[in-house]
Amino acid sequence: MHIIAGRFKGFPIPAALKGTRPTTDRTKEAIFSHLESEDLLSGTRVLDLFAGTGALGFEALSRGAQSLVAVESSGRVAGLLSRSAAGLRHHPAWDSGMDIRVSRNRAERFVRPLSSGHEDVGLSEVCFDLVFMDPPYDLSTEDCQSIMTGLAARKMVDDGGMIILERSTRTPPPTAPEGWAIDQARTYGETAVYYLTARRLSPQSDS
Repeated sequence: MHIIAGRFKGFPIPAALKGTRPTTDRTKEAIFSHLESEDLLSGTRVLDLFAGTGALGFEALSRGAQSLVAVESSGRVAGLLSRSAAGLRHHPAWDSGMDIRVSRNRAERFVRPLSSGHEDVGLSEVCFDLVFMDPPYDLSTEDCQSIMTGLAARKMVDDGGMIILERSTRTPPPTAPEGWAIDQARTYGETAVYYLTARRLSPQSDS
């Protein structure tokens, strides 16, 4: 695997370990073509939940994103992510204004309201512009919706930001959190991709 395009084009990404399901190049290219057409990558703050190999988050950085927080529950996979992040920091195209942080944590816990002793207090209080969610297909739709509800309730996604959720075409479609809407849903083979944005409320007119 490798980064497809951008400043880090060709950078190798370690092959997936057992238990991870990386996004296919076809689906990844379709997602990023959509994001670039909407100008949603330049200077953005990215959260990659269920980061796995880091393919989505690293691709976003390569194509113009400013910062990345990659959340992964597996210690071994998080270690590979950290090594890839270190490689990018030493890449000739790395910019000193960029940032990558890897959080070994469960996505469900990362988006919960903070409790005392939460080791990711500095990360989980960041407001993101773009959130990738590519959970295992056996994670229930209800659990996916709970995570998205947590993101929305804690205002972890900036106004005008987007959540991109990947699911199997065989699983029930998600319901957007309150105040959010599914703008588009695209299918690529066995993968369904949902693009969610916050509904913009029209200002009340004076009467």
